[in-house]
Amino acid sequence: MSRIGLKPIPIPDGTKVNIDGNNITVEGSKGKLSQTIDSQISVKIEDGNVLLSRPSDDRNHRSLHGLTRTLIANMVNGVSSGFQKNLEINGVGYRAQKSDKGLTLQIGFCHPVEFELPPGIEAVVEGNNKIAIKGIDKELVGETAARIRALRRADGYKGKGIVYAGERLRLKPGKAGKTSLKK
Repeated sequence: MSRIGLKPIPIPDGTKVNIDGNNITVEGSKGKLSQTIDSQISVKIEDGNVLLSRPSDDRNHRSLHGLTRTLIANMVNGVSSGFQKNLEINGVGYRAQKSDKGLTLQIGFCHPVEFELPPGIEAVVEGNNKIAIKGIDKELVGETAARIRALRRADGYKGKGIVYAGERLRLKPGKAGKTSLKK
């Protein structure tokens, strides 16, 4: 039984949820998001909460129930408060700058890397090596942060590259560490 699907989604003040058949539109202070959900899951609004129900306890219905509830909750949270992912750039000479289309990254290549941000995503550069990716769509914020990180993933030996803020790197000892372990 899906416990997540049974939880009601509270609608904050200033946020409007509109249900039109399989389409759900959520509008808030930060923007507007819409999503098409599976027709087997029924959605209704009662007492300032969004409630979901499923037709049976079939495995497919249970998984759709929890997924749909999470997608709608992410839409409500996104338009009311937004989402943010933080990245850090580590390395000598590695830095980021805001450009007119997106970001200009100098990450150890012979040329600066131009990264174009998708619509609805904003990047804030703090100092030279901290990037904050902000937006209302949780999936798009996470995908953009992952694409930036994939441009130069952190090296396992020196730790140079792009990492999520708070990500712990386990650095390998290298060649010298291997010989000292044999003794």
